[in-house]
Parts: sequence; C-alpha cells; structure tokens
Amino acid sequence: MKIGYARVSTQDQKLELQLDALTGAGCEQVYREKKSGKNKERPELEKMIAHLRPGDTVVVWKLDRLGRSLRDLIDLVAEFRERGVDFVSLQDGINTATPTGRFTFNVFASLAEFERELIRERTKAGLDAAKARGRRGGRPQGLSKAALEKANSARILFDTGTKTVEEIAQILSISRATCYRYLALAAES
Repeated sequence: MKIGYARVSTQDQKLELQLDALTGAGCEQVYREKKSGKNKERPELEKMIAHLRPGDTVVVWKLDRLGRSLRDLIDLVAEFRERGVDFVSLQDGINTATPTGRFTFNVFASLAEFERELIRERTKAGLDAAKARGRRGGRPQGLSKAALEKANSARILFDTGTKTVEEIAQILSISRATCYRYLALAAES
C-alpha cells in the first residue's frame, strides 16, 4: 500500500500541491501535518509510522517534508527499512525499492555523517585553541548587573525588617525563590 505524508510548516500554508502529487502517485492514504519541521511533536507522522506494515511504501513530495534534519530523515528511512517499508521522494527521484534509490539515499547518509564529523573536529579544535589561550567555556558566573542591583535592593529591604520576603519579591517583580537566592548571595558578598 502506498501511504503519503504531506507537511507544511505553518497553518497559513496550503497542502494542495503535495496532496495532488501524492494522489497522482497512487497513494491510497495520506497523512496531513501542519507543523514546523523543528517541532518535535508531529502526531500525524507518528500515527502514520504506527500504521505501517511490511510491503508498504511511504511517499513524500520532497525529502524536506519528512525530516526535520538530514539526520532525522536518515533515521526515519532506516526505521522504515527495518519494518520492511520502502520510501519514495517524488521531487528528489529517490525510491529505496530500487538499488539506485538505496545508493542515492546512502550517499546522502554518508555525506551527513561526514559533515557531522567535520563539525565535531572543528568544534574540538576551537575549544582546544581557546583553552590554550586561557579561556574557559560555559556560562559566565554570577549575576547580571540588573540582577545584582535587585539582589542588593532585596538585602537592603530585608535588613530594614519592615518587609517580608513575599513583599520584597512583589516589589522587585521576582519570585519568592529568587528573592531567597538573592538574599543568600547578598549575604555572602
């Protein structure tokens, strides 16, 4: 059974172009998603995957309609393969039911892995160079200027003994937990 998957990124975009192409390709069922590819939750995709059976073929209009990233796309197609499901991308000319389609897709996968390795090497080299110059990575320690001013204000108000922590938090527009944290920090300095 040919099963189509169509996705647009926003509610304003239309699915018609993809739906026409998927119907024209012989898809008996089409799952329709109106969610950003960056959104991890794609209920229609999950529903489609749950209904896949060996011998099915998943059809998409273009590769980018299925995966959030190349890595995501590769993982999805690998999952299809494990389930005995083929994959077709109409615009990209990929059909994993054929040796040429599998080869083309594997070239994409190899390029993605190569790219990840290069990024990893460059990141490590950059961190090593920064470390050699005495720089440390990570988030800067301490409070911002605005937060430090609020912490000092909280300590002053608290030391007067006329305001409760709850009142101080309201005055400074912070939570009680943040107020307690600021009081502790101001006491240390």
